Amino acid sequence: MRKTVISTAALSTAALVLGIVGPANAELYGVDDPQDTFHGSDLRAVQIRNGEHRLVVTTHHDNLVRAPKSGSSGAVYIDTDGSNKGPEFVFLGGYFEGTDYQLLHTKGFGPKKWGKPVDGAYSMRVDYAKDTVRMKMSRKAIGDAGKVRIAIRVSGTRTDGTSHGLIDWLGKPRSFTPWIAKG
Repeated sequence: MRKTVISTAALSTAALVLGIVGPANAELYGVDDPQDTFHGSDLRAVQIRNGEHRLVVTTHHDNLVRAPKSGSSGAVYIDTDGSNKGPEFVFLGGYFEGTDYQLLHTKGFGPKKWGKPVDGAYSMRVDYAKDTVRMKMSRKAIGDAGKVRIAIRVSGTRTDGTSHGLIDWLGKPRSFTPWIAKG
């Protein structure tokens, strides 16, 4: 994986971009993420907006499909406390029609670390035409952290019914984006 910082002029030529927009700048953090899975479980790019009133994470995929047999789903881990080693929240959801989503407290990565549901407003919208999943979390839900960082894991089901080999992390497994200031 190659990480680079690019100017807004280079945006039109950048294929995969993680957008970080602060209050007075348009700095972008680019992430090359290869096509390594299929039918919507392949994570291609991410945009993160850590706004005054909500955190919005938009994931871009290759070929999201409505069919439940795809098994496409994701876990967006949110770290709000730099003094703690791992994430404090995880946003879980299926990316196929008829599924659900939930924001949970967590003390790390993986289902054994997940805790109770979070109080506060949050939502998830899958756009099959644009191959995007947008998750919004209110400040009441995730707290008023001055900065956040994100780790993302998506997966899907193979045609033989297993998920072996259809796991895609943004970057290296369990790695976070840089800290993104609220603004």
